[in-house]
Amino acid sequence: MSIQQINSFVAEEWLAPAEGARPISSAITGAVMAEAGNDALDTTAMLAHARAHGGPALRAMTFHQRAKMLKALALYLGERKQALYDISFDTGATQSDHLIDIDGGIGTLFVFASKGRRELPDAHIYLDGGLEQLGREGRFLGQHVCTSLQGVAVHINAFNFPVWGMLEKLAPSFLAGVPAIVKPATSTCYVTELAVRMMLESGILPEGALQFVAGGLGDMLDHLGAQDVVAFTGSADTALKLRGHPNLLSNSVRFAAEQDSLNASILGPDVTPEAPEFDLFVKEITREMTAKAGQKCTAIRRIIAPQGLVQPVIEAVSARLATTRIGDPRDPATRMGALVSTAQRDDVLAKAALIGSEAERVFGDPDDLPMSGQGGFVSPLLFHCADPDAARRVHDTEAFGPVSTVMGYRDPDHAVTLANRGGGSLVTSLITRDGDVARQVVLGAGAWHGRIYINNADSMKESTGHGSPMPHMVHGGPGRAGGGEELGGIRGVMHYMQRTAVQGSPDILTAIGGRWVPGAREIKGPAHPFTRRYGELSIGETLHTGAREISLDDIEHFAQFTGDTFYAHMDEDAAARNPFFPGRVAHGYLLLSFAAGLFVEPNEGPVLANTGLDNLRFMKPVQAGDSIRVRLSVKAKTPRSAEYGEVRWHVTLFNQADETVAEYELLTMNAF
Repeated sequence: MSIQQINSFVAEEWLAPAEGARPISSAITGAVMAEAGNDALDTTAMLAHARAHGGPALRAMTFHQRAKMLKALALYLGERKQALYDISFDTGATQSDHLIDIDGGIGTLFVFASKGRRELPDAHIYLDGGLEQLGREGRFLGQHVCTSLQGVAVHINAFNFPVWGMLEKLAPSFLAGVPAIVKPATSTCYVTELAVRMMLESGILPEGALQFVAGGLGDMLDHLGAQDVVAFTGSADTALKLRGHPNLLSNSVRFAAEQDSLNASILGPDVTPEAPEFDLFVKEITREMTAKAGQKCTAIRRIIAPQGLVQPVIEAVSARLATTRIGDPRDPATRMGALVSTAQRDDVLAKAALIGSEAERVFGDPDDLPMSGQGGFVSPLLFHCADPDAARRVHDTEAFGPVSTVMGYRDPDHAVTLANRGGGSLVTSLITRDGDVARQVVLGAGAWHGRIYINNADSMKESTGHGSPMPHMVHGGPGRAGGGEELGGIRGVMHYMQRTAVQGSPDILTAIGGRWVPGAREIKGPAHPFTRRYGELSIGETLHTGAREISLDDIEHFAQFTGDTFYAHMDEDAAARNPFFPGRVAHGYLLLSFAAGLFVEPNEGPVLANTGLDNLRFMKPVQAGDSIRVRLSVKAKTPRSAEYGEVRWHVTLFNQADETVAEYELLTMNAF
């Protein structure tokens, strides 16, 4: 059998293993199948290449261009994922495990691509929050902005997800405009290398955006600076060593860790063995014990059930585990494959023995190794801890494999206490239909867990599962889970950006942010703005309308026509008793309707649709005899397709005394 050479990609060149190379064994057979590592890698050249080429190229692109790049990568990988499936079997993963890793990673690219287009501007600067008025008359303002870091993201990934683990870090990094150097765990780096080759061969990424290290990082951490980021997934011990690196500390290098996690699942006190939620609880547990052979950072390690249901839970989980077929992951009938290596198998069994010193083993035999003991195969092991309050190891020992412990609780507060004994987790789940119990658990456990997954018969058909981090939500957790927040949509992108407080005049903030700020210079267009196409409109282009008087007949007609006969519009005495009104007032929506009548151009033109309004505020009531006029300004523009773009208009309604009576942002789709 030939030994595969796993290469590193350094400054646009593939380098073969050399001195310092380590052997890689098949999880199925235990035989050496590949080698990776090269102690002579020039890490300073890698960093310099990323900073000189990858960073500037990515930062030159807008958020939308980077989002399109992510979508193109996802499509490209999706067309070639069979090759990734085929090579992944040697990691011990089954076909269903491949879907979690490979399809999950590709799906994460799609999500960030979509969020980048929908939630970020087609620009280089992200505006974080609203304006802050720092001067009395609004001539000096503040705005928080986020810009791309000008360094390199060093991504250090775990062995269990060689594709998803890489892509879930690359997606927010690339969307932020920061190049990456990927260093996967050596034991499964051959899968990551193939995915990297695919992305590089696609021609989608600019030069220097992506480099790859197979093996050790060498002295790379010694050369990082304040603009760089280290994102790590792995053990707490390794995270502690990396986090404490003198150079990272002295340069305040951003460091994010997603590490050990003693995740728990709680069965609500309202659930009975006959309820569908009980079966759901059991299915979640067995799935999390056997998917990826339990090698998931989100797997359920502690099963917390009401005291009276401990034995039924043990029996039900054991019965399902007994039907789990363990074997060669290439066999479609196999439901659980192997641990990644014999070394990992030995570590899991050693950790299980520690748990066994405080808990009784109720299912599985550590001495009965499937597949005649070859490779990393091991049977699921279920324990029961009769005294979880006195136990220590069941709450701080993570056997990173198909190992879990059942324990009983007295009441919801006790369940929360047990869940929190893990010292911080990525996820705790709760199976209940009781909203009060759910609230009690969130209040008591929220501070210790990055995600609380609550499920019952109402949501179980659509739920994504206890162990599935979704790119829309933060993935991370406090305490022993690392304290980081990977993913989370745009929150994950912000990890690779710098938030800066910018202060200045309305004109200055308009120029920086690309969004018109009230008080900034107004541009008078050559024609009504609704007659002009998307590309012809300028930020700040403003229309001032004539005035329209509001009559009592208008108010009464609007009330009868719409059915909105609220007393403030119809009863003078009752309205006068309301501290908000001087007497009868016009409907707010009447004002909006009349405002549209003042600024809308009725003829067919480039305005295709009104898609909504945001941030509507009514500041001052309008009475019969008052008049209103409108200021309509182009606030921002965002392309949405090849045919049209979204125009955000700032709309302000003034009364006859030039006082602001209402304000909102109107959204229209305009043809290019």
